[in-house]
This record gives sequence, C-alpha cells and structure tokens, in this order.
Amino acid sequence: MDYLFLAIGLSLLLLGANYLVDSSVAIAKRANISNFIIGLTIVGMGTSSPELFVSISSALKGEGDIAMGNVIGSNIGNIFLILGVSAAIMPFAIERQTQRRDIPFGIFAALMLLLLCNDSIVPGIHENTLSRIDGIFFLILFIGYMGYVVFGKAKNPQQALADADDAKSSLEGKNVILLAVIAIVSLAALIYGGNMFLDSAKNLAKAWGMSDAVISITIVAIGTSLPELITAIVAACKHNPQLALGNVLGSNVFNILLVLGIASTVKPLTLVNINIVDYLVVLVAAVMTYIVAFTFKKRTFDRIEGFIFIACYIAYTAYLLLR
Repeated sequence: MDYLFLAIGLSLLLLGANYLVDSSVAIAKRANISNFIIGLTIVGMGTSSPELFVSISSALKGEGDIAMGNVIGSNIGNIFLILGVSAAIMPFAIERQTQRRDIPFGIFAALMLLLLCNDSIVPGIHENTLSRIDGIFFLILFIGYMGYVVFGKAKNPQQALADADDAKSSLEGKNVILLAVIAIVSLAALIYGGNMFLDSAKNLAKAWGMSDAVISITIVAIGTSLPELITAIVAACKHNPQLALGNVLGSNVFNILLVLGIASTVKPLTLVNINIVDYLVVLVAAVMTYIVAFTFKKRTFDRIEGFIFIACYIAYTAYLLLR
C-alpha cells in the first residue's frame, strides 16, 4: 500500500502544482499584473512547490533529514540528471549573462548551504542544524536576488518583453470565482499530497533498512523534480534546451534559499544523517555548470558533457545506496 500511496501523493503534488500555477497566472493576468512578474514569481515558485510542501511538512514533523535531503537530492538531480539528459539530447549554448550572474549565484547559494549546515566542524558543537536565523538569512538573500533580477530586467526592456510570453495558462479567460476555487483545491492537493508522499516514503525507507536521508535524496527528490525533468526533456526534443538551463538554475536557487528558508524559519531543522559529502556534491555540481562554459566548445553545454553529468548522477546514487 505504501507504494500506492507514494504514487498517489506524488500525483497530487504534481497536479496540484500544475493547476496552482495555471490558476494563479490566470488570476494575475485578470488583475493586469505583467507577464514578466508572473513568470518570475508565480511560475518560478510553482516549479519548486512540491519541494516546498514536502520540506515544510517534514520540518513541522521534526524530520529535518527529509526536508534537507529533498532539497539536496533535487538540486543534484536538477544539474547532473536533468541538464545531463538535456545536453545529451541536444547540446545548447550558455548565455553570457547566465554565465556571469545566475551560475555564480547558484554556486554562492550552494556554498552558503555547505557552511551553515555543518555546525559540527566548529569545536564544541556536536549537532548540525539549520536554525531559524539561518532560514531568515536565506530568505533575505532570496529577496535580494529576486530584486536584482527584476532590476536587471528593468534595465533591459527588450529582454523583459522577450520573456513575457513565458507565462502561459490553460485557464485564461475562465471565471475568476472558478479560478479561485481551483487555486484553493490545488493548494489543498499540494498539502495533502505532500503529507501522503512523505509518510509513505518514510515507511518504505524503514522497510528497506535505509535512512530517511538516503530515501529523501533519492526517491523523494526525484519525485519532486519530475516537473523539471519532464519540462527539460520536452524542451530538448523541441530544440529548445536552453529553457532547461534557466529552469534548473532558478529551481536550485529557489530550493536552497526559499524552500529551506521557509522550512527552517517555520521550525529549525536538526540534521542527523546528511553528511558533508552530500553538501559538497551540491557545491561541485553547481561549479561544474560553470566549468562546462570553458571546456570543449566555449560557452556551450556539449553532448559529451551531458553524458559526464549523467555518469556523475549514477555514481552519486550508487554511493548513497552503498552508504
């Protein structure tokens, strides 16, 4: 039954996230909010909403390893698996602004995660935690980054107009009351699905003799990253893999700064079975997205690099299972 509940919970998460985004975009358009702001906030947060609700549910239940493992696994999967598959299908260019701003900020966020979650490296401290102060710090960084991106777009109106078409909704033109009902039901599906997904994943972890940390970094993380993975594969098949890079970079920043920021602010996370190797892999993955701009063809994510990323993901997963 736990396998069934895992599948049902994941389906509720994905459907809830999809319709929450669609209804929110449609409502925002009715309120004459610009497409760019919709895409930057509602749609961007929507792709990270499964991770957000699983991590908040975990935090409230005192399951810090699952909350953290979910984000770590999602970020590693986003880079090594999703970008690897995308580049293997269709190599793509890395824009100069992405190389100079978005990738370095992703590396900075991963570095902050490594430093703030390994308190035990300080003499006299024996427990690793992500405190409420750490969470507030992450949220401040997130707000600052979003403000910087909005300001940058304001200085480049042509790019902002080009991005305006990104915010689409299948519910545009529907009655506003219906949209509000869909938004509420979608939110309920996210909350209920997150709890069901979390509980069944924990039961399976115990049945398999695996720690909460390992099950969250693998099964839970892959499940909550399915929207990004499906989007990336479709985009690559349609000869638009650049979309996958932007989606992954944005999602990873959201996961660390927003998801963990909110989760640890709601309730500080106590981390037991997440070790420094996991945080280092997150950081190495972020750095490798920068390195690929200089290896083989300059500022291009080549097919061979895609296969290397996939191999890195397989190797890390094997390490987790052996651990």
